[in-house]
Amino acid sequence: MTDRPVFIIANLAAINDADEYRIYEKGFFPVLKKHGGQFVTFDDSTETFEGTDTLTGRVIIFQFPSAEAARAWYNDPDYQAISEHRRAATELKFMTMVETLPPRG
Repeated sequence: MTDRPVFIIANLAAINDADEYRIYEKGFFPVLKKHGGQFVTFDDSTETFEGTDTLTGRVIIFQFPSAEAARAWYNDPDYQAISEHRRAATELKFMTMVETLPPRG
């Protein structure tokens, strides 16, 4: 099986402590890069076109070269340590891994 890129989509319903969250942000990027991850974007004002469930707060998207790399990032003790700042500062609705489609043909 060929490794395919995956995206992580996170929705923070609220950031309750901006200073604590900044500590998380500063530590986040080095651990992301350590596992081959790339930051894609974030948006504080998404727009829902259909459906009854709407995203609120901040939506964050980043990418890894494979599901294994994403799992290694999430389970990395360095990430788990820095994520305590996110947990203390925000209300996380979800953090979900989405796999890309396999090559066609």
